[in-house]
Amino acid sequence: MSDTLYLQLDANIEIHHPHVYLQDIARMSCTNPKLLNRLRVLPVIHLDPDRPGRYVMSVMDLVDLIRQKQPDLEITPLGEIDFILTYEKAAPRHIFFHFLKVGFVSLASFFGAGFSIMTFNTDADVASLFSRIYTQVTGKASGGFTILEICYSIGLGLGVLFFFNHFGHMKITSDPTPMQVQMRNYEDDVNATIIEDRNREDAQAKNPRQRPS
Repeated sequence: MSDTLYLQLDANIEIHHPHVYLQDIARMSCTNPKLLNRLRVLPVIHLDPDRPGRYVMSVMDLVDLIRQKQPDLEITPLGEIDFILTYEKAAPRHIFFHFLKVGFVSLASFFGAGFSIMTFNTDADVASLFSRIYTQVTGKASGGFTILEICYSIGLGLGVLFFFNHFGHMKITSDPTPMQVQMRNYEDDVNATIIEDRNREDAQAKNPRQRPS
């Protein structure tokens, strides 16, 4: 009875070394522990150290590579068929620039959100609406700073807090935040686009269009 190797891959795998081995990009399980240890250190690809970027590979590349070493091994791929190797050089972390980026993003988000809210309030003429409601209910003229404006401001802040589902490092519930969901969707779309573009380039390289003579 031949041994079986189970191979699981993610859609996007981040690496920091140009010499890539099978254990760096795949989770593996095998019925033969000794064979599994040999496959872990199987070289997969050697990238140019001076060219960080994204490289598209297929699980069939790994299957062919493994079969060259173990032709009788039964391989069962799991997970993604095509995947991306994101090669980034390991750079020292500069705390100052890290806090600088966090501060810039925080200020841009704060003033951008504030500008959006003010634009909405101006377009909907919320101030005049509150003034008319206050006058109709109380019979007095609004001074522009009433219980309506106070409740609206508090409710707006609480609404944003509950919508984004976190405040600092604290989360209200264990569900992923809307920002995390959108970033995951964006990442999946980027990965799918990169893989599709690479597949089209490979198809065109194998079947070039013949120009009329």
